[in-house]
Amino acid sequence: MGEEDLERYETDVELRIYKEYRDVLPMFRYVIETERRFYLANDVDLHTRRSEGSVYFELELNDAWVWDMYRPARFVKSVKVMTFRDVNIEELEPTSAI
Repeated sequence: MGEEDLERYETDVELRIYKEYRDVLPMFRYVIETERRFYLANDVDLHTRRSEGSVYFELELNDAWVWDMYRPARFVKSVKVMTFRDVNIEELEPTSAI
């Protein structure tokens, strides 16, 4: 597989993930961004931890979807994330039923 083929494959996978994201977004209450991943979840619990003079964040997500092109399944029951970097949590507006 050449470099051009690999780029085409990755572009195709990203497009499929974006379409999936757009389809599943109404099912979730929160959007969560870390330096490594992008999540959708219905339950988020954020804890600020201190250890040996450092501060880090511990996130617990339930009923989640993960934007990751290397995962075979993006829906997960629960996720625990620990990071020393910024965390962005946004609550989505509820969508009305059609």
